[in-house]
Amino acid sequence: MDHNKLKQYLEYLELSGIQDIFVDRTSKEKSPEPEIDAKKLISLLNQKYANCDKCPLAETRNKFCYGNGDPQADLMLIGEGPGADEDRTGKVFVGRAGQLLTRMLKAINLSREEVYISNIVKCRPPQNRNPKKEEIEACLPYLNEQIDIIQPKLLLLLGRVAAVTLLNIDTTLKSFRQQTHRYRDIKTYVTYHPSALLRNPNWKKFAWVDLKKLRDDYFALK
Repeated sequence: MDHNKLKQYLEYLELSGIQDIFVDRTSKEKSPEPEIDAKKLISLLNQKYANCDKCPLAETRNKFCYGNGDPQADLMLIGEGPGADEDRTGKVFVGRAGQLLTRMLKAINLSREEVYISNIVKCRPPQNRNPKKEEIEACLPYLNEQIDIIQPKLLLLLGRVAAVTLLNIDTTLKSFRQQTHRYRDIKTYVTYHPSALLRNPNWKKFAWVDLKKLRDDYFALK
């Protein structure tokens, strides 16, 4: 069995309150891989990490913002970090940028309920500054764990911070957008963060180009 699947399954059992596992060693038949309830596991992990104190952001946050959407989605969107509205509600992308993101998804015939949305860091950096290296390093295991559980077929990175962090390339957003990438062996697109589009509406035409390419890939999966 895949090591990550086994680890997730054992954590799922632990979070569900199951402490002991009994194995029948008399059977020589290969046991089927266990089915992991992604929705329940994501929910349990959200509760488990809600009081995370792995980095200084815990000292200034109001609420830990894990992620929203379908934990079995084919498309996962990843932004930078929560803002003020997110910090207040504990939900991701619910402010003005989130409302624009909802409209962007609708423009390519998708709803928020069909995708999963998360961020590089789960707590709001003060004054919405970029997350620091140590904050990213503390939080990145949570994101990678989410990706392993959800197993999306496509990723969309929103903004340069998310792209630099996950793709480990220090370049411009324009350069990121010119091609697709691979993260954890998943086809990955990069486009503008919705907050950047609110500040610079002229960039929306470029984001639309990115979204159309993503749309074609997404519906080709069906």
